[in-house]
Amino acid sequence: MLKTVNLIGAPTDVGASTRGAGMGPDALRVAGLVDVLRANGLDVVDSGNLAGPPNPWDTPQGGLRHLDEVVAWNRSVFAAVAETLAQQRIPLLMGGDHCLAIGSISAIARHCRQHGKLLRVIWLDAHSDVNTAASSPSGNIHGMPVASLLGLGPPQLTGWSGSPAALSAADIDFIGIRSVDAEEKQAIRQLGLQVFDMRHIDEHGMRNTMTEALQDVDENTHLHVSFDLDCLDPLDAPGVGTGVRGGPTYREMQLCMEMIADTGQLASLDVVEINPALDVRNRTAELAVEFIASLFGASTLAR
Repeated sequence: MLKTVNLIGAPTDVGASTRGAGMGPDALRVAGLVDVLRANGLDVVDSGNLAGPPNPWDTPQGGLRHLDEVVAWNRSVFAAVAETLAQQRIPLLMGGDHCLAIGSISAIARHCRQHGKLLRVIWLDAHSDVNTAASSPSGNIHGMPVASLLGLGPPQLTGWSGSPAALSAADIDFIGIRSVDAEEKQAIRQLGLQVFDMRHIDEHGMRNTMTEALQDVDENTHLHVSFDLDCLDPLDAPGVGTGVRGGPTYREMQLCMEMIADTGQLASLDVVEINPALDVRNRTAELAVEFIASLFGASTLAR
C-alpha cells in the first residue's frame, strides 16, 4: 500500500527567542519537499498552514513566555496530527519552533495508547529541552517541550494524551545533544533520560549510537522523530535561531536517518526550528528535505 504523508504547517515562532521560525513551513515547500517525497514513492497531501495567534513578543510571566499563545498553537497542532493519524496517514509537522512538539507528540501518544502501540521518540537536537518555568534562564517554551511531555510542564500543557505524562523517560532517546543548562543536567540524571550527546557520538560513532538507540524497536513500535535543525552543525545548517557548533556531520546525520528508515517503523515526524531569516539561500531547508527523504527510505543503492 502506498504510504500517505500529510504535511501540516505551523508557522509560528511563539516559543522561540528569535524571530523567523514561522517561515519554516514555506521554506520546506520552496526547497521541494513535496516533489522529493513523491519521487521516493510516497503519496503526499499538503494540508497547508494552521492558523494561530501572532507572537506578542512579551516578557516572561511566571517564568514562561507566551503561554497562552503556545497553548493555542499546540491545540491546533494536536487536532491536526490526531486527525491525520485517524486517517491512517503519516503526519509531518513543519514548524515553527520546537514548542510545537508538545501538541504533536501528545496526539501521537494518545493514538498509540488507543491502538496498543509502543511509542518511541528519537529527539534530534543540540539541546535537551527539559527546562521548566523554574529552571529556564529565558522562559522560552521551545526549551521546555520534553519536560511538558514528561508531565513536568505547566498544567496547561500537560495531560493532553489522556495520561498525566505523554512520555516516560524510557520512551525517548536524544541524539546530538551538546548544549544543556546547569539545572537540566541534574534533571536528565534524576529522570534517567537516555542522552547520546556529541561526546558519545565522537567516542562510539553514529552507527553504534543508532544501533543502541534503536535496538528494541520492533513491529509494535510507533517510531516518531522530532528533528530540530540545530542538531546539525551551524556550518552546514546556518538557518537556525540557536545554533551550537560541533554537531553531527552531514554524513553522520545521513547515516542516522538511514538507520531510522531501516527499521521500517517511522510513523510520524516533526521538522522544526528552520529560520529562513538567518539562512543562506534556503540551504538549511534544502538540507532538511534531503534528510527527510532519507528518513523515508531514500538511499544510494536499493537495500
